[in-house]
Amino acid sequence: MLENDTDEGVWQEELLKVLVAMDPGAFERFCRRLLLESGFEGVAVTGRPGDGGIDGQGVIKLAGGMIGFPVYFQCKRYSGNVTAGAVRDFRGAMQGRGDKGLTITTGGFTSEARREATRDGAPPIDLIDGEKLGDKVKELRLGVEVKERIVEDVTVDAEWFGVF
Repeated sequence: MLENDTDEGVWQEELLKVLVAMDPGAFERFCRRLLLESGFEGVAVTGRPGDGGIDGQGVIKLAGGMIGFPVYFQCKRYSGNVTAGAVRDFRGAMQGRGDKGLTITTGGFTSEARREATRDGAPPIDLIDGEKLGDKVKELRLGVEVKERIVEDVTVDAEWFGVF
C-alpha cells in the first residue's frame, strides 16, 4: 500500500496494477460495485463464456428518477489499449438488447476505438479508461484512502504595516 505519495501518477499506477491482477470475475464484481456507488440501480454481473463481451447490466435513472434505461457494460482488464474491433463486437452483442453501452478498462482505447464508440447511426458506447477509472475510484473512496492536506503560503505585506 502506498502512503503519503503526492505524485498523482504513482498511486494510480499502483491501483491499476492491483486491478489488472484481479481474477476476471472479481474485476466484474468490482465494476458492479463501482456502478452501484455511481448511482446505477439493479446492477447485475451476467458475464460468462460466450457472452459476446456483455459482462453485466444496470439501470441509470435520469430526471430525478422519472426516466430510466438499461445500460450494458463490459469490463476489460487490459494493460494495453482496447481496439475498435472490441467496441464493435460489444455493440453487436448488445444488438436487440439495449441502446446504451459502457466499456470500463484498466488500460486505454485506441483512437479508432474512440471514434467507433461515437460513430453516427450506431448505439453509443461510453468509454472509461484507466485514468478515468482511477479518478472515479478515488472520488468514491473505493479501496483507497484519501488524506487531504491544506497547504498555506504566507506572504508578509510590509506596506500594510507602514500605515501605523
